[in-house]
Amino acid sequence: MLSSKRILLIITGGIAAYKSLDLIRKLRAAGAAVTPVLTGSAQEFVTPLSVAALAGEAVHSELFDLTSEAEMGHIELSRSADLILVAPATADMMAKMAQGRADDLASTLLLATDTPVLIAPSMNVRMWEHSATQRNLRQLQADGVKIIGPEAGDMACGEFGPGRMSEPVDILTAVQMHFTRGPLAGQRVLVTSGPTHEPIDPVRYIANRSSGRQGSAIAQALVNQGADVVFISGPAAADPPLGAQITRVETALEMAQAVEQALPCKIAIFVAAVADYRVELPGDEKIKKQAGGLSTLSFVENPDILASVAQRRDNRPDLVIGFAAETEALEENAQAKRMRKGCDWLLANDVSAKTGIMGGDENAILCIEQAGVDQWPRASKAQVAERLVQKIIDHVEKASTAHG
Repeated sequence: MLSSKRILLIITGGIAAYKSLDLIRKLRAAGAAVTPVLTGSAQEFVTPLSVAALAGEAVHSELFDLTSEAEMGHIELSRSADLILVAPATADMMAKMAQGRADDLASTLLLATDTPVLIAPSMNVRMWEHSATQRNLRQLQADGVKIIGPEAGDMACGEFGPGRMSEPVDILTAVQMHFTRGPLAGQRVLVTSGPTHEPIDPVRYIANRSSGRQGSAIAQALVNQGADVVFISGPAAADPPLGAQITRVETALEMAQAVEQALPCKIAIFVAAVADYRVELPGDEKIKKQAGGLSTLSFVENPDILASVAQRRDNRPDLVIGFAAETEALEENAQAKRMRKGCDWLLANDVSAKTGIMGGDENAILCIEQAGVDQWPRASKAQVAERLVQKIIDHVEKASTAHG
């Protein structure tokens, strides 16, 4: 699939740099040519000799290489590739990219290029979650940089959480997907997924049983058809989709802000089970059991993310799709919700305990739109995702023909 493709692989200085050796093997086995660039700190983790031996090409590391620069080497490197891949991408490199800095060969290549860029972040969990890194991430996404990962897991430093670089096989898949031109190529699609956690105090929160499986399945099916997917997820059990731009949030307010930052887009799909209410004043300390009765919690309404996007006058997506989780009067409640929210399609499901749908592996959908109601049979969430994405493809193609 990658035959005749040239990948400029920039390896930066993180512990995950050792995975880049296996990544080079996999890229070359898939048919790609790999031109390696090592930052100075990357050479503390992997040697230029080992990288060059696996890539079959010389390693580039110096910005002021007189021989190369006589031929405008860094400009040629940046533009001769079909894709620039940064793996691992450290917090420092992400900051340089977001700020437009060019103080070494790698950052200069990234600033001088008009080639698509894919990065695989890798860093300590606290560094990843820091507001500065998240701000840089949003800027890179706005600049069109594609991101894979990071994954949650054990860190070399002994901590646990998001920050691990995606595995080489997953990065390879993301690279292959980049070169796949599907029927949704060029379509920017926003997908929300998972539950939200609304804090009561530092150790307790209000949540629901959403696993995030349906949202992840839909996002993955969209990526597989060539869409540029922005995936905004609450704390979900499901694995995130490969090849999507991923933003992780906790609360409804954070999800609303992330959605606003992700606009404009062509299509927006709101699968997330967002909490309707949040505690007005979460405790700064753990609430203690008190003699004489239960503590009283005051609630306030969370923003209606689906309605706020569906009813926009400016930057409204061409197609807005909502989900409705009901436990009774499925069609009646869903019809009323579609009208109230203002979305184009509403996919309703019965999540009462007897169905096993919320948190389970299967779903049964009632698809409601202005043209009518369609009952989809119970199927795996992956199959539901495929059916929805095919319906989206048909809609996009019909709209294109109408405007063509």
